[in-house]
Amino acid sequence: MRAAVWGVRARMRWVHLVLGGALLMPYFLVAQVAVGVAAGGVNTLESVPLTFAAYGLSLPLAAVTGVFGPVRPMSAGAVRMLCGVPGELLAEGPARSWAARGRTAAWWSLHLGAGAAVAGMSLAVPPMAVVLIAVPLVRSLREAPLSLVYFPDDTASWLAPLMGAGMLAGLVAAAAAAGALLARAAPVLLGPTAADRLAAAEERAADLAVRNRLARELHDAVGHALSAVTLQAAAARRVLGRDPEFVREALAAIEDTARRTVGELDGVLGLLRDGDPAGRTAAAPAPTLASDLDGLLARTRAAGVAVTVRQEPGPAGDWSQLSPIASREAYRIVQEGLGNALRHGAGPVELRIAVRKGPDGGPGTTAHRELEITMTNPPGAPAGPSPRTTGGRGLHGAAERARLLGGSVEAGRHDGLWRLRAVLPLGGGCR
Repeated sequence: MRAAVWGVRARMRWVHLVLGGALLMPYFLVAQVAVGVAAGGVNTLESVPLTFAAYGLSLPLAAVTGVFGPVRPMSAGAVRMLCGVPGELLAEGPARSWAARGRTAAWWSLHLGAGAAVAGMSLAVPPMAVVLIAVPLVRSLREAPLSLVYFPDDTASWLAPLMGAGMLAGLVAAAAAAGALLARAAPVLLGPTAADRLAAAEERAADLAVRNRLARELHDAVGHALSAVTLQAAAARRVLGRDPEFVREALAAIEDTARRTVGELDGVLGLLRDGDPAGRTAAAPAPTLASDLDGLLARTRAAGVAVTVRQEPGPAGDWSQLSPIASREAYRIVQEGLGNALRHGAGPVELRIAVRKGPDGGPGTTAHRELEITMTNPPGAPAGPSPRTTGGRGLHGAAERARLLGGSVEAGRHDGLWRLRAVLPLGGGCR
């Protein structure tokens, strides 16, 4: 109980209230002039009713300024520091809606109004209490015109110290109660609204999407490259001294793979450089199906895996004329499938890429086109007691890439082979 009334937290809340009283002064002075003019040019400080009228008028004036942007973050920071309210209960940043602005205005007028009352009591009560406590000791304080309370005799004057102590105790209790009231009201009036929570959720979702994108890019670029380089180095080591030409080709493939991967890694890291647009512009462009499929196949074959490709443009369009985003995502999906074949496969890979007509949307509609990627290879020996039936992070990333374009990815055993099948909608046609 003592800490709640006179502890460190209670004293900090008292300071918060006094600051509110100081902030009300400009509004009070304006209201004082307005009330004085309305009352016929009188001095409102000479009239208690007019003083209270000016005080009452100053609160709506304060509420009007409470709708402006800086008020809420400033108030939330003061409440967090001086009132001990946890930061997670308070909103961050300016109010985004009129409902939030209205709550901020209500808080601003409550803080300044209660602060002015407590600040006024803090200025007036201590001197009065000191006088009352000194009444029994100073006879002149009991005589008019200095006497605050009439005491009929010296015996009754000894009640004055009790009255002074009671006034001080009342001031402390009032300040503690007002501070507790503001601390309880702060989460209600300064807490996040539904719009604030929605904006925060959207910001977190956007940040998570960026993180997932970077994770996919790093996995696809670096993971595939490391798998290819590992297999190429192992193959070169096995024939070292017997087939110099093969070793030379393997080392050249390792050099080319490493160089390309460094460029792609620099592009991904460029996304992390805030305020460095030049770094992002200078980064190597992301590979696409149209620009680097032949190179990807060559690097995979150099690692010792035979790849057969069936490219079927067909009447629905030419897959080499895909839009940049579709071509990029398709390239990453093919790269993931070839990487899985390198790591887990046990035989040649058959890759089929075709643009075909999608499901008919009904009479009067244009048939959509789809890019279909199908990759099959014999599965390798299981690494554990049960055969591998699902993919890892790479296949999940490939599925996410397909979903971004409205497509899908399927991976698993099919007719005794491991099959990866991706379908990417292309809309009305290729570009």
